Amino acid sequence: MAWLSNLITRFLNAERSRQDLPRCDLSALSRAAQPGDVILLEGMSRVSDVIRWVTLSPWTHAALFIGPLNQLANPMLREAVQAHYDGPADEPLLIESFLGRGTIVQPLRLYEGQHLRLARPRDLKAPDADRVVEYAISRLGAAYDVRQIFDLLRFLFPWFILPRRWRSSLFQLKTGKSTATVCSTMIAEAFGQVQFPILPLVLRQSDGSARFYRRNPKLCTPSDFDYSPYFDIIKYPLTGNFSGTRYDQIDWHSMTELTPQQQGLYVDQTFTASQHDIQQID
Repeated sequence: MAWLSNLITRFLNAERSRQDLPRCDLSALSRAAQPGDVILLEGMSRVSDVIRWVTLSPWTHAALFIGPLNQLANPMLREAVQAHYDGPADEPLLIESFLGRGTIVQPLRLYEGQHLRLARPRDLKAPDADRVVEYAISRLGAAYDVRQIFDLLRFLFPWFILPRRWRSSLFQLKTGKSTATVCSTMIAEAFGQVQFPILPLVLRQSDGSARFYRRNPKLCTPSDFDYSPYFDIIKYPLTGNFSGTRYDQIDWHSMTELTPQQQGLYVDQTFTASQHDIQQID
């Protein structure tokens, strides 16, 4: 049945080409990214469409930024990465998990032309960031857990034909590392090594204090890093090379240049609120 699994994987991973320019300046993001940052991606594959629909978020994939190979101080970690990567030592790298490919390391530059967002763990100490990166490196080569992603979608979608918890792999927590994982779970487990919260349960006590409970990492989705109050969202909008560095230098164009389908989504560059509307607001 391996042929059927491979066929389904290729079908789900098939990506549409992007028609619009990316709204993210990858060069600026790459220069600013720090080891331990989470890179969120707005995917264009069929499996991304499913995740987007179920989570109600555009962010369908998450990757952990580990920095260039030549900036890894621990020689054992460098060797572990080199077992899976043979590119330039000064290339900024990501560790991520993919359907059909498992947990891999690859350059950030491969996401040129994609919509990205950087989620930075707030006040994460440098030694803890190193431990997060170390854990992610230790997961290189792990298979992608197809069963888990199916159970996660079943859990998030309340009207699924099967009961959400029935024979679900999400609640079978075991000690030690599993042999397979998915993108967000791997990253959530990495931050769990240093007890860094993503979306914990916080219960208020009668004395006014709060109790924190760690969330099951198997329930983590890419959008959790976007929603988490413990991660700062940093955006690098694409402006400079196309329209200056400030909003008042953007060269807006007429919507008549767009397709009929696009024209209903945007307004003409001369559109402003009428004076009557402004007076109504006042």
